[in-house]
This record gives sequence, C-alpha cells and structure tokens, in this order.
Amino acid sequence: MKVLIIGGSGFLGTELVRQAIAAGHEAAATFASQPGMSSGVAWHRLDVRDPVRVARLIADVAPSVVINASSGLSDWAVTADGAVRVALAAAEQGCRLAHVSSDAVFSGVHVRYDESSLPDPVTPYGAAKAAAETAVRLLVPGAVVARTSLILGHGQSGHERTVHDLAAGTRAGVLFTDDIRCPVHVEDLAAALWEIALSDAAGVFHLAGADALSRHDLGVLIAQYQGLDGAQLPTGRRADTNLLGALDVRLDSRATQQRLRTRLRGAHEFLREDGRVTQDPLLLPRQQ
Repeated sequence: MKVLIIGGSGFLGTELVRQAIAAGHEAAATFASQPGMSSGVAWHRLDVRDPVRVARLIADVAPSVVINASSGLSDWAVTADGAVRVALAAAEQGCRLAHVSSDAVFSGVHVRYDESSLPDPVTPYGAAKAAAETAVRLLVPGAVVARTSLILGHGQSGHERTVHDLAAGTRAGVLFTDDIRCPVHVEDLAAALWEIALSDAAGVFHLAGADALSRHDLGVLIAQYQGLDGAQLPTGRRADTNLLGALDVRLDSRATQQRLRTRLRGAHEFLREDGRVTQDPLLLPRQQ
C-alpha cells in the first residue's frame, strides 16, 4: 500500500515512517526544512500553507492513506489552514485521511474527556487544532481524527530532553506540579494510528496513555529510569504563572482502546521498559 506521512520528519512522523517501512508499505513523507534520517522513503519538501503545492503533491504521490502529523503549534496558517488544505486535497483524490489532533483542544474544566467531548480550547494552539478537527470531519466524513497527549519515547522527546537538562543544571526552569496529562509512547501512538488508518473506522479517537501524571511527577519517573537524580528537578505551579493553557486534561482512551489490538501503555510501564533498554549497551535507544 502507498502511504503519505505529512510531517514525516518530526518526532511522531519519524516513527510513523519507520513503522510504515517495516510493514512493507511504499512510503512517502514530507518535511518543512530538512528530510528525516529514514531511508527507504520518498522525501518531499512541503509548505502546507501553499494550497497549490499541497494539492499537487497528494495528486502526484497518489497515496491510499494520508496521515497528517504536522503541526505549526500556534501558527494558524500551518496548524489550522494547513490541515484544511490537506483535507481538501485528500478528499479530491479519494484518499483515506487520518488527522493527528491534541488534548490542547480542551480547557481542563471537566478534567476527563472522552471521544464525545466537544472542544473548548483556551490557547491559540488549541483553537487552531479544534478548527482543524472541525474542517477534517466536515470535508472528509470518513476520516479519522486522533487526539493524543504528551508524546515520549527513548529519551528523545522534548520533555525528556528538558528533564535531562534540568537534572544536569544546564537549563533554567521548573516542572509544574499542577499541569497534568496522560503521556503516550511514540511507538504505541504510531502503531495505533496505523491500525486505525488502515481500517475502515471513522470519527474521533483518543490515543493517550493510561497514567495521568503532572509534568513534575513525570520528570521524576524519567529521571528514575534514566539514572538521573530526580531530587534535583525544580518544581513550580503553572497556576502561579501567567502562561495560557489548561491545567488538568486527562484524555479518556478506554473506548478507543477497546477497538485496538495495539495497547496504549501508561508512563510507569513504558518508561521502565525504555530504561531497561538504555541500560543495556547492546540495545541503545533508536535515534529519531
């Protein structure tokens, strides 16, 4: 099967590409500034703000499945408008579409959110993601919208690198004790995305881990399993800052999990398993 990963050079995109190649799919992927390191994939530079280029690329590649894992954070032209352009092009070519969304579409007022929960974002990024969700569902009724949370794995994610730097004293900042999410391992997330994308499922799905943890508690776990001193991690409260964003957002993925063969592990489990890998000199963490 021919597949296209939009945002294939990112953290999640890299794992999506790796799994597509391992499964024997003919894979193409896009990048904004430089291609990823994976071989065996056709790399294409793409600015999703360019509607002509988006439409031409999807027409030329002619994939059966498109996964949009790109994000411009709070840049509306990328995160919202770009997603609309990908959805329009996928609809025109009759491609199956899976769109990766975020728990940032929620305010945290209700704390727990299942797949039926309606977005109520409180940040520009969350608003852009919510707008993208709406466009994808209306333009491509058979599409998958997959909301996820904090993505970790093999010490290579932004949050894991931050924990390493804070523990080493090479970075200023704190880990919030009141900012709670449901972290997911990048391998689990990618596998679940492929499982759903390659099925005939449609609608909204939640792909988050089973454990709800604050940024600080998560940092302590990362430190514990990576041989760092968690006691050195500085703490703070997001509520005491002027930063926008929800405090406690817990994606309820139980309904989605019941439909999956892929198991979405909690952070306690996958960080322990990642720690075992990094402690074995013969099993170094994969470079992303």
